Amino acid sequence: MRGVVFDGERAEVVDDLQVRGPGPGEVLVAVAAAGLCHSDLSVLDGTIPFPRPVVLGHEGAGVVDAVGAGVTHVAPGDHVALSTIASCGACAECGRGRPTMCREAIGRPRQPFTRAGAPLHQFAASSAFAERTVVEAVQAVRIPDRIPLTSAALIGCGVATGVGAVLNRARVAYGDSVVVIGTGGVGLNVLQGARVAGATTIVAVDNDPAKEAAARQFGATHFLPSTDGVPQILPTGADHAFECVGRVELIRRAVDVLGPHGQAILLGVPPAKAEASFLVSSLFLDKSILGCRYGSSRPQRDFALYADLYLAGRLLLDELVTRTYPVEEFALARADAEAGKVARAVLVF
Repeated sequence: MRGVVFDGERAEVVDDLQVRGPGPGEVLVAVAAAGLCHSDLSVLDGTIPFPRPVVLGHEGAGVVDAVGAGVTHVAPGDHVALSTIASCGACAECGRGRPTMCREAIGRPRQPFTRAGAPLHQFAASSAFAERTVVEAVQAVRIPDRIPLTSAALIGCGVATGVGAVLNRARVAYGDSVVVIGTGGVGLNVLQGARVAGATTIVAVDNDPAKEAAARQFGATHFLPSTDGVPQILPTGADHAFECVGRVELIRRAVDVLGPHGQAILLGVPPAKAEASFLVSSLFLDKSILGCRYGSSRPQRDFALYADLYLAGRLLLDELVTRTYPVEEFALARADAEAGKVARAVLVF
């Protein structure tokens, strides 16, 4: 079968990939569509260290092909969106309703794929850039058939990360003010998460003026080329500032635009050993700096919510898909994504 494999030097589309069948508590999914996320690009450029060779992709949706023993919540033929959180459901963090902190879901890549008899790693517990992938049952979240799979794919990362950060981590409230630094795939979802939450002032910051129209479509009330103009819009500072780029100087700016009790939420991924600085004294106004993994999501609950919001016309999914590419055009999709030509490139099988 076809898939995108990265060997540490180059990523290529291969047609001799194999995946094992589902074991107990697992689901085999025929992937229909998968978004090319910034995290995939970060593996390719070394920002995110990951064992190689690896089958890339983690933002996918498809149709259940087979289920292992004990799986009852999905059946062959069901449409599912894939979560990257292979949580165990039995540890203390899972018991607290924090599956993103489950140790089984962090840093333990599996090897369900082989090529020419050699094992390959699975990226983010999903490897959605393959015609078929096997995941833990908890990762396969059933979605209504009415949602196009090219759109549903984006629920599993961009939407879960951006909207989830607003609703689950920051807990943006009705009437709050929000600044979003970076309006790529995650930033657009933060914008619409803020809109859904009822924020009244939503400032998008991006140095690319071509992104203004999309930012406003997703919920921005203002658009600025830098954070310098934020004080004119929010003289007392923002309640929430989301850094969605992964640059340490922008982390500092996210902290600086906050007002009293404000919180900066870090969603961008800088290099693993990057350090950021800020004025410690500024935090004494009850400001907070929050990390956020995968939107602090509870996928089996949250994905259903996002599907309902989409079907009600309150959450934009189709508009996130800038362009679809046959998987054989992965190199073109990668080039377009790296050049910022697309909010989300979606590979289709």
